[in-house]
Amino acid sequence: MARRPKVLAIIQAGGKGSRMDVLTRERAKPALPYAGQYQLVDFALSSLANSGISDVWLSVQYLATSLHKHVANGRPWDLDRTRGGLQWLPPQEGSGSASQDGFSEGNGDDLYRNLDAIRAFGADVVLVLSADSVCSLDLRDVVDQHLDRGSSCTIVTTEVTQSQAADKGVVEVGRDGLVKAFDYKPESPATTTVAAEIFAYDPSRLSDALEDLRAERVDAADGEDSGVGDFGEHLIPRLVDGGAVHAFTLPGYWRDLGTPSEYVAAHRDLLAGRVDVFDDPAWPILTRWPELPSAVIRRDAQVDASIISAGADIAGTVVRSVLGPGVRVAKGAVVEDSVVFAQTSIEAGAEVRGAVVDSASTIARGARVGETPPGTRIGDDRLVLVGRDSRIGRGVVVAPGARLEPGSSA
Repeated sequence: MARRPKVLAIIQAGGKGSRMDVLTRERAKPALPYAGQYQLVDFALSSLANSGISDVWLSVQYLATSLHKHVANGRPWDLDRTRGGLQWLPPQEGSGSASQDGFSEGNGDDLYRNLDAIRAFGADVVLVLSADSVCSLDLRDVVDQHLDRGSSCTIVTTEVTQSQAADKGVVEVGRDGLVKAFDYKPESPATTTVAAEIFAYDPSRLSDALEDLRAERVDAADGEDSGVGDFGEHLIPRLVDGGAVHAFTLPGYWRDLGTPSEYVAAHRDLLAGRVDVFDDPAWPILTRWPELPSAVIRRDAQVDASIISAGADIAGTVVRSVLGPGVRVAKGAVVEDSVVFAQTSIEAGAEVRGAVVDSASTIARGARVGETPPGTRIGDDRLVLVGRDSRIGRGVVVAPGARLEPGSSA
């Protein structure tokens, strides 16, 4: 009987997510809700769980406590084990050749900081996943291709628009899937094929590349920075130059929720039936479900092309929107083209259009938040963001494009 490869998975959940503005002031980006009752970190965890990969390290940086209640010991993903299972990797001081103090300065630097532990684990393959995107993937196929081809690195790729590619790692793929070039956030992308921020690494070649980069860039680094930076700056180009990096095409839906407009667009995709990640009952997206009763739709309520989560109580009008657990929409209130987080209350006569309203907020009677613009896309300049625990007073008008910090009163 052939030995199964030993796989170590590292989920990088450490970025500030600053482009998400007020929505990530008090939470890590992977803790953002999606589709009402899920969080972004669920997608990486579920792909690993469904693929039978049980040695999972969660590397956290900023506002890690915002993930603790949801992920905890990994029970919903069958990762609460005596051997293996989920291990949290918080920022820490330490010793060893790869240790640095403080927060990581990029996802490549994050790997360097954990290099001693990666070596000690003794994996055949190291999988590295971001926790910022919506997708579902059988990672066994990635591991099999990686080992069959003897790759130093396998890059999971997907297709995006030309404008989206300018903000990603652009991958040029040649014959037999060999990666010919990797261009990180180029002004003029040569192709629309990009890295989906899922990588399989050969551990020894990853270690050598990181050590070499550290030695070369030590003069460019300060005391708390290895100089390695993001994976796309130095690590992947170094491995591509070595000639053994291959692409693996992601077969289904993928979207990075990097900006508020992309966040809303991903929910529009969901409502339009373009998101396939929930389609296979045998490959579920696992999560920590809220302990709430089923949603209630009152007699005169109107709900169209929307998702209503557990515990919601709808007496008003909800159109092309996604409502989180426990949201209340009173009679005469309107929610349109919006995403509303858990436990928020929209009072009678209030209108919320083209907005993302964070959890535990109140939109009081007669208030008007945002507008529904013509067309199908709401740009960041017109989208309203309301931070958590905010209150919009009676009759208050919040203009399109407004940003309200958490705990605001208007």
